[in-house]
Amino acid sequence: MDRNMPTPGSAQERERFLALQLRLEPMFREVYADPLAERTVVVIPGLSLDQDTLAHIAGVSHYEERQLSMLMLLRLPRTRVVYVTSTPVDPVIIDYYLSLLGGVPAGHARRRLTLLSAYDAGPRSLTSKILARPRLQQRIREAIADPATAHLSCFNATADEVTLAVHLGIPLYACDPALAWLGTKSGSRHAFREAGVAMPDGVENLRDLTALHDALAALKRRNPALRSAVVKFDEGFSGEGNAVFDYGDVTAAEVTSEWIASQLSRRLAPEAAALDATRYLAKFAEMGGVAEAWLDGEDKRSPSVQIRISATGALEIISTHDQLLGGHSGQVFLGSTFPADALYRKSLQDAGERIGDVLRRRGVLGRFSIDFITVREGDAWTHYAIEINLRKGGTTLPFQMLQYLTDGRYDPERCEFLTPTGQRRVYRATDNLCRPEYRRLTPDDLVDLIVEHRLHFDPTRQQGAVFNLIGALSEFGKLSLVSIADTHDQADELYRRTVAVIDRAVGIVPTCASGAVDEQ
Repeated sequence: MDRNMPTPGSAQERERFLALQLRLEPMFREVYADPLAERTVVVIPGLSLDQDTLAHIAGVSHYEERQLSMLMLLRLPRTRVVYVTSTPVDPVIIDYYLSLLGGVPAGHARRRLTLLSAYDAGPRSLTSKILARPRLQQRIREAIADPATAHLSCFNATADEVTLAVHLGIPLYACDPALAWLGTKSGSRHAFREAGVAMPDGVENLRDLTALHDALAALKRRNPALRSAVVKFDEGFSGEGNAVFDYGDVTAAEVTSEWIASQLSRRLAPEAAALDATRYLAKFAEMGGVAEAWLDGEDKRSPSVQIRISATGALEIISTHDQLLGGHSGQVFLGSTFPADALYRKSLQDAGERIGDVLRRRGVLGRFSIDFITVREGDAWTHYAIEINLRKGGTTLPFQMLQYLTDGRYDPERCEFLTPTGQRRVYRATDNLCRPEYRRLTPDDLVDLIVEHRLHFDPTRQQGAVFNLIGALSEFGKLSLVSIADTHDQADELYRRTVAVIDRAVGIVPTCASGAVDEQ
């Protein structure tokens, strides 16, 4: 490590980091308001999250591709992008994204793009890999045109990202890790309470299994009709840190902390397929978490609100989505539709904005999302907030691609996305289009199919399909797909047609009239 650099986690590092952060506000006011201004964005797309939890997600080693939407910034003629990954991204994937830059010659964009790699596929965060390689850090610094107009963009911010920002000498456009507790399941519940937004009955700040036993018993006592509860790691990801506890037919009088302790390993079903109850509980004892009542309803949805708090302190509603969930009990994120249902998207936005305002007052910066469970009660819809994700996520790439490809914007008053000519656009997206047969395809094969069947996004009509996680195709049979259209029905039809083309190419026989197969 450079001897001039402060010790990671020290007061000196904190002081230097906060001084760098002061650059963000004038940079965003003066530089980022001008599309012709010179700037450099250093993208570190790794997931700085619990590696044991991430290990249960198929193809997670390729999730660094989910921020390739940031390459669309190259449509700005004087913007440079430095994109760093654990292992090199296949050139055909980069070519695919550069082909989406309408009006910008690929050669011009490529001259302003620097691709760097740690050449390390090991199971630790990308940022830690970069910090272990001083010469790689030097190459990143050399690729920055002017540190005064550069910033660091990441999936989520931890102490490692603070250290990297200090080493590179540029500010970090993300939530200060000192506020990261607000993005835990426990911290989320504190924010919901402060915002006055409804949430499921539950208990937070559980630090050991004894506290979990007490919490599950208390939930049943408060609601004798409760049949299930959800247990969550404080820092779970994509629903993989959740588990469902089944009370069965026992009465509230029978459910004591001792009864919970005797039944927990037998009645607890973790959402992650590769994680049994014993291992889950050991991890819970290590990470802590919450327990919440399972919400039931004849018509139950899982929408989310995406928000950005800018370096100037402005709070912006970016989008709303209805999440498509799967897994053992329907808690694993598979994809989304944008925007959320018109029946409740305005009230959903309002609830999200109230929570966002709490986070803004506490100093949160950057992009984040808030997940809800929405239940129809008579003619009304009630939103129950369930978690805050102080990071980018599964809805980031789809929305960024829509925004950059159409040059449109989300209108929070109309709760719709509009192109510059006032046309409405929607999409259906998935991160989990997964078939074993897809392993027969290489990235080159997919591009051939895109060209042969005209699945490429059409800039004239501002509609079409966009692909991601292309690098996971051959190894995991996994792909990400965004179908953009002007109505939900058309987006669904484009999605089904696109999937059918890929299925036929690998010999999958259609199982329904549309020729499509649902996500698995």
